[in-house]
Amino acid sequence: MPGRTETPEDPVANAQVDTEMDDNQSQLDGEYIEDTEETEGYDSTQQRVRILPGSTETAASFEVIDEGHTLGNALRFVVMKNPDVEFCAYSIPHPSENVMNIRIQTYSGPAVAALSKGLQDIQDMCDVVSDEFTKSLSEYKVDRMEA
Repeated sequence: MPGRTETPEDPVANAQVDTEMDDNQSQLDGEYIEDTEETEGYDSTQQRVRILPGSTETAASFEVIDEGHTLGNALRFVVMKNPDVEFCAYSIPHPSENVMNIRIQTYSGPAVAALSKGLQDIQDMCDVVSDEFTKSLSEYKVDRMEA
């Protein structure tokens, strides 16, 4: 069997890279969503949510720093309750990275708005749970003191 006399072309080396944005790609790539409230233990200037490259207005992937499955699953559940949302999923890229990625696609309206609404809805739910817990704890303490 004769050996190859030609060197095969490297398809990666000859590939042309398209550096221009297409019409569907927005200027959202790499933008940061600002935290509106300070979180205990975090620098208020630190950006914790970033829009990943390749995102459009109605379909975007977000990277959330210092979050895991707890927020990811709750946020996915709440965002999917929004009737404007077509798809929502989250992933933890690697267990050693303290990062959560979430992908949101909407029928209409910006994906950023769906994420913001989901985060606000979770915060509202947590406020209700906290208020009810505090109220029940106070009632328990009063009942215990009377007994």
